[in-house]
Amino acid sequence: MARYTGPSWKLSRRLGISLSGTGKELEKRPYAPGQHGPNQRKKLSEYGLQLQEKQKLRHMYGVNERQFRNLFDKAGKMAGIHGENFMILLESRLDNLVYRLGLARTRRAARQLVNHGHILVDGKRVDIPSFRVAIGQTIGVREKSRNLDVIKEAIEVNNYVPDYVTFDADKLEGTFTRLPERSELPAEINESFIVEFYSR
Repeated sequence: MARYTGPSWKLSRRLGISLSGTGKELEKRPYAPGQHGPNQRKKLSEYGLQLQEKQKLRHMYGVNERQFRNLFDKAGKMAGIHGENFMILLESRLDNLVYRLGLARTRRAARQLVNHGHILVDGKRVDIPSFRVAIGQTIGVREKSRNLDVIKEAIEVNNYVPDYVTFDADKLEGTFTRLPERSELPAEINESFIVEFYSR
């Protein structure tokens, strides 16, 4: 199954969360899309809730189903809580950390920056969005790409950098200092539903 390239606002309204992180999608119409969206009062089954939670997390990080499942299986082999490990693995993806550092306004934009070769990891160009960043590695912007309007605008509007990364706005460089804790990860996700979904 290929990566989703359809309308992201419609998908945000379907899932009931802001996938871009800005919250704009749900400001005007905080209900499901479609003719009957405002009047829907559908009670989801247990399976429906688990599937919805899985789709929320998958679309939030912009990962396709196979990659998502492989990462879930990898998290199961690690010590600790399966659901938390899974979210930590998603959080340590390169495209996500570029977004967290404030170099892009959305994860989609961050993925594009990585794909187009604008991002360096420890001084070397990496163009794989799913690249897993290790603790202590430094993420920076290529010299030629420092004047990109997309990056400048993102840094201007960014007012929050999580505690598990450090960022130097002058050098356009950040470091992944430690693994995030569960309290620092998306609160609107109930990862236990995802573990249940894949454990059926």
